[in-house]
Amino acid sequence: MNIGMIPAKWAKQTPNAEAIVDSTTDKRINFADFDQHVRKLANGLRGLGLEKGDRVGVLSQNSIEYAALYFACGRSGLVAQPMNWRLSAPELKKITENGEPRAYIFQDKYSEVATELQGMVDSVDHWLQYGPSGDGSYEDLVAAASDEEPKWSSQLGTDDPLFILYTGGTTGESKGALHTHKSVYFGMLNQTVAERIVPTDVYMLTGQMFHIPVVLAVNYLAHGCPLVLMNFDAKLAMDLIQQERVSAFLGVTTMLNWMMAVPGFENYDIQSLRNIQYGGGPMPSRVIKEAMDHFPCTLIQGYGQTEGTTMTFLSQEDHIRAIRDDYHPERLKACGREGFVTSVRIVDEKGADVPRDGKTPGEIIVKSEANMVGYFRRPDLTAETIKDGWMWTGDIATWDEDRYVFIVDRAKDMIISGGENIYSVQVEEAISRHPAVLETAVIGIPDDEWGESVMAYVVLKPDMEATSEEIIETAKANLASYQKPKRVEFVDELPKAPTGKILKRVLRAPHWADEERQV
Repeated sequence: MNIGMIPAKWAKQTPNAEAIVDSTTDKRINFADFDQHVRKLANGLRGLGLEKGDRVGVLSQNSIEYAALYFACGRSGLVAQPMNWRLSAPELKKITENGEPRAYIFQDKYSEVATELQGMVDSVDHWLQYGPSGDGSYEDLVAAASDEEPKWSSQLGTDDPLFILYTGGTTGESKGALHTHKSVYFGMLNQTVAERIVPTDVYMLTGQMFHIPVVLAVNYLAHGCPLVLMNFDAKLAMDLIQQERVSAFLGVTTMLNWMMAVPGFENYDIQSLRNIQYGGGPMPSRVIKEAMDHFPCTLIQGYGQTEGTTMTFLSQEDHIRAIRDDYHPERLKACGREGFVTSVRIVDEKGADVPRDGKTPGEIIVKSEANMVGYFRRPDLTAETIKDGWMWTGDIATWDEDRYVFIVDRAKDMIISGGENIYSVQVEEAISRHPAVLETAVIGIPDDEWGESVMAYVVLKPDMEATSEEIIETAKANLASYQKPKRVEFVDELPKAPTGKILKRVLRAPHWADEERQV
């Protein structure tokens, strides 16, 4: 199996059918032209002297060029290394140094940060820029390259690496999940069964291509379905559903709330919608019910990680029966049951299964061909995470007699706000740069708009002062904007265990007493 050959299949079968609609540029491309772009990009990159296994960094928002890179890497034996465009140059430096890409493709709007990054890293031999205000280096490379099928493509696939997606990046723990053609294929198979994809679907990608949902987008293209690209805006999403007859998309709580709040929502023709998958953060039962009332389609929930794509699903029927028949309504708080090609267990610290009583917590572990092969260049972290073929997720859950999984906490204290993963230790490190801060603990608290928002508890040094605004500004200066705390509370001391470890569950408890915290 070679993921890169997907456009080639549909270029032969339906050459004039639309492959990608790029709302960011108002460009549309059919499968024949898209496959040509992929071939030429693959040949162009190898023509620069890149060899099998070399990484290609990319810093861009969603675009046709971005999509082409994934497939071109598959056809040429290169490894895509997508970057989070929200990060600063110092943060990007850490990720770039982990992957050491030899080529770097960036969108014109990121030329300033790319220029700054060039002075920080030395692995990159070729910087390629694209876009209307760019220098034309990317376009020139593609135009000059051979249009022949890359000579390497027939020898690639299955266990060859395809891309590296990063789960963090500002703490020195650059964790790049390495996926192969096989792991991506099996992740797609899980999604195909859960979403029940049909050839008439039109898929809208609401997230960014540096996140694992890119696998969902690739999957719809693999079925010959058009892919609609956007950078999320609620009104634009509604417009695109109506204009492009979108039938499916992945949304997080924030997106669905904003879309339902678009003025004149009831006047949009969205009858083309067949299914909405949600995930990436908490989804209160109230929002689930509102979404089922507002959108004329089914809903499914997917629980996943960058390391394992989507691992469990709460099915369409689970939602319908819980809402309309009041059948096990508590399951709306669950993240469902294991996917088609995935085995899930919930175990204690010794690896023994916990009872399926809906009460006993344990850690979710997963075995699947859809799992990453490991963290790139981090065998130590890989050994901690993958044991005897089982991937330890770090998420704590219970399960019931019918194998429904209920996440009760995140062992690593990760916060999910608007679909973005925020690691509390990153925010704590940034806050601690303020000279008056003695210690701090960061947690996620309920937020009707974002699912969770960042709150910081701060203990000040004796005889020193600081304001909430100063703490937030200190964090903002050292983080991406979405990671900064929205709320700061000053306390005399933090609750701690006898070992000295801060008890964040004690800090979280009063905020979540009347709320549902779930994936």
